[in-house]
Amino acid sequence: MPADTGVSVADTQLTSPAISSVGVVGAGQMGSGIAHVCALSGLPVILLDVKADALEKALGVIGRNMDRQVGRNLITPIEKAEALGRIATATDYAAFGDTDLVIEAATEKEDVKRAIYKVLTPHLKPSCMIASNTSSISITRLGASTDRAEKFIGMHFMNPVPVMKLVELIRGIATDEPTFQATQALAARLNKITAVSEDFPAFIVNRILVPMINEAVYTLYEGVGSVSAIDSAMRLGANHPMGPLELADFIGLDTCLSIMQVLHDGLSDSKYRPCPLLVKYVEAGWLGRKTNRGFYDYTQTPPRPTR
Repeated sequence: MPADTGVSVADTQLTSPAISSVGVVGAGQMGSGIAHVCALSGLPVILLDVKADALEKALGVIGRNMDRQVGRNLITPIEKAEALGRIATATDYAAFGDTDLVIEAATEKEDVKRAIYKVLTPHLKPSCMIASNTSSISITRLGASTDRAEKFIGMHFMNPVPVMKLVELIRGIATDEPTFQATQALAARLNKITAVSEDFPAFIVNRILVPMINEAVYTLYEGVGSVSAIDSAMRLGANHPMGPLELADFIGLDTCLSIMQVLHDGLSDSKYRPCPLLVKYVEAGWLGRKTNRGFYDYTQTPPRPTR
């Protein structure tokens, strides 16, 4: 039986820092989605990107996604207007000076994330926490590259953020309990359900999902089936809402490759070797929906398989 420390769960929660303002780094698909749900929950949000045009595009996407929610009677036009009014944009990290939590949602490259933290941390107040939306990279390693490993945590949102209910929470070896409790409370405020993962490569969802996608690419590479046959087989035979190759295009083939590389490097197991065809598509710049070409050609309606 564990020793009685004299500290109750309620006491721990009381000492957890309250999150009353959020910063988001990266105005791409994930960053804009995180800003969207935070603003709808009543939190003021600062959305930062180094490119002003990316911020303008993100606000347009957020507005259109909220319009869909209005159309489905999930929110009211007034709630939409109030939420949009809570989102400020910035290109200068100094804008994060008063935020309680900054969520980094940059591309899935460790060197990019480390470079962001180097510029970000000097502008933060000492109590500010940092969460990474990484889908595969070690939280312990990322946290160690900052000046506040104890206030660093993984907060992996699913795509599309306004629709998907899950957030993976990943503690690094140095992450303290108040940071964990605060981010868990934030997820609840965002109406998300959390799954707590240990800090192993790709965590839970992508440890299972992306190798399946990689195996689907191998199935195509080895000529077992066509793009259409593979996706139809998994939609109709396994009741998946989207075939694995269509899903890869939705996620981004570069992201899928990055996750497979993290798994292969981190676990040193040949079963995680990225399929050469996946590598070839990424080298060609065929990254999926975001480039209008991946395993499907999205310049046509309906999209046509490229292989």
